[in-house]
Amino acid sequence: MKTVTRHRTNGLDDVSKTIVAQLQQDGRRSYATIGRAVGLSEAAVRQRVQRLLDSGVMQIVAVTDPVQVGVGRQAMIGIQVEGEIQPVATQLAQMSEVDYVVITAGSFDILVEVVAEDDAHLLEILSSRIRGLPGVRTTETFVYLKLEKQTYSWGTH
Repeated sequence: MKTVTRHRTNGLDDVSKTIVAQLQQDGRRSYATIGRAVGLSEAAVRQRVQRLLDSGVMQIVAVTDPVQVGVGRQAMIGIQVEGEIQPVATQLAQMSEVDYVVITAGSFDILVEVVAEDDAHLLEILSSRIRGLPGVRTTETFVYLKLEKQTYSWGTH
């Protein structure tokens, strides 16, 4: 049985970090298997996972290949904002086609990833909805030609 030191860093102890890493490798991994890796019972792992989910530290989701599920167009859009950034980011996050919103430093104030049915849909999202938001000054769109790598296994550094 593998033992894990139980000290805390950044709000998560080593056991919780190992549980997250185990689930990042395989989101369907059993609590019993994880328990063996961290030295806890199946019930204790189940409780820890539930606490991690309830606190928002992690989510367990199915990650799809956008092309294989029929997504016609993906794009990253850089946005420059006039005035307060947070209200614009909040409105962007409410759009169903936007799956990623991050406030940044540098050339853009906000980066958003958009998933659209096709180019016409992307144009509608960009022209009518994103550029129509109060505070949006400029946008620059980076259309995805090929998704070379998409991973969520970077761990709990």
